[in-house]
Amino acid sequence: GRIPLNEEERAAKSCVELSVRGTPNDRQQMQQSFMELSSSLNFDISFQEESMYRRMRRLICFDMDSTLIQTEVIDELAERAGVGEQVRAITESAMHGEIDFEESFRQRVKLLKGLDVSVMREIAMNLPITEGLDRLMKVLQKVGFKTAILSGGFTYFGNYLKDKYGFDYMYANELEIENGKLTGNYVGDVVDGKRKAELLRLIAQVERIDLRQAVAVGDGANDLPMLGIAGLGIAFHAKPKVKQNAEQSLSTVGIDGILYFLGYKDSMLDSKILNG
Repeated sequence: GRIPLNEEERAAKSCVELSVRGTPNDRQQMQQSFMELSSSLNFDISFQEESMYRRMRRLICFDMDSTLIQTEVIDELAERAGVGEQVRAITESAMHGEIDFEESFRQRVKLLKGLDVSVMREIAMNLPITEGLDRLMKVLQKVGFKTAILSGGFTYFGNYLKDKYGFDYMYANELEIENGKLTGNYVGDVVDGKRKAELLRLIAQVERIDLRQAVAVGDGANDLPMLGIAGLGIAFHAKPKVKQNAEQSLSTVGIDGILYFLGYKDSMLDSKILNG
């Protein structure tokens, strides 16, 4: 994949597509071997069955923290609340699938009690956006994709990204606020891995899109359910457990590298097309 157009090139990159006929004796073993090779040699690989759905994707759903943005927002909030170390430890355990996501979420939110809402505004305005997101969203919108944020993070930040980049849908967790401060509680059900998969399915139904035309992108263990039901599930700069269980992995370029997995070539993505 190529470095995003607005970034300086750090190393030469290329993208190669190969079509192979036949059925492997053990697809899972073959895929695992290639994934191990890609990790050791630092390249990305995508196995996709040639079908009418492969080049007719219509919906793409993203995790937010460490996918669309290069941080875990709850860790940022925790630092401001003076409980950074405790929350980071819980976050890491949850993202690696070592503890239940909902319980870990409850523990972390409780530690944020008393934090002023002005801190959320400041963090939102300074979110480190993943390289290539602007280019990716322009192309997806140009070709008619429906886009969604499905996050185990918070609605405040999800809505900020939704408004800034034009996502069609956004689902996340809502923090309870009273008198301008966080109460340490949240409103409604937790958006965990199971809920993300349910929401992807719901959006596809509303938009009358076959799940085989859906794409899901995420980095954590709680993204695996939606990666599993989408026609194309992509582990993006993902945790080891996620890469091991995902059929597609992207780790060496910006998030606009997804465009190659969707079958787009550089010749289709020049500035005239993006700005026309």
